[in-house]
Amino acid sequence: MIFTVAIDGPAAAGKGTISKAVAAHFGFGHLDTGILYRAVGAKGGDPIAAARGLTPADLNRADLRTLEAGQAASRVAAIPEVRAALVAFQRDFAQREGGAVLDGRDIGTVICPDANVKLFVTASAEVRAHRRHVELGGDYAVVLREVIERDTRDADRADAPMRIADDAVVLDTSDLSIEEAVAQAIRIVAARKG
Repeated sequence: MIFTVAIDGPAAAGKGTISKAVAAHFGFGHLDTGILYRAVGAKGGDPIAAARGLTPADLNRADLRTLEAGQAASRVAAIPEVRAALVAFQRDFAQREGGAVLDGRDIGTVICPDANVKLFVTASAEVRAHRRHVELGGDYAVVLREVIERDTRDADRADAPMRIADDAVVLDTSDLSIEEAVAQAIRIVAARKG
């Protein structure tokens, strides 16, 4: 059975947590597509060569969850040749037997426009900055500024900008607990899965 769930949204909205939980609940494979871009950014050097030469080992680096890696990911994701190099990998994963959940910025609009379920997970910039601040520390005002800058960069890039797919269900997690957000996402997927 091939069943694809596309989960998009901005940084720190909860899409990674929700994606992992949905995949675990239904026994689907999970791909955090952002980790591909984080790995390319973290490798340094020529980002196009880094994307084309990405290996599974590159996805296991200990430094991929840092704020710096996230900012680097956003920068390299704006390069069309980097995106092109990673599209095939993502599309192949989405068609895996047994179901797949992919989360990112352009899964429902570009990578898997025919996904069986599309969710756009969001939250206010202030809530997301607070979450990042709690997770990674630093100055809250700086974290908020970086969240807003990243949103702008991700939404304004020429190639595959972050936007809500026309047929996506929007899930705003600003006022939801993790458990509530996960439960809502599972209900949405279960309804479509039938």
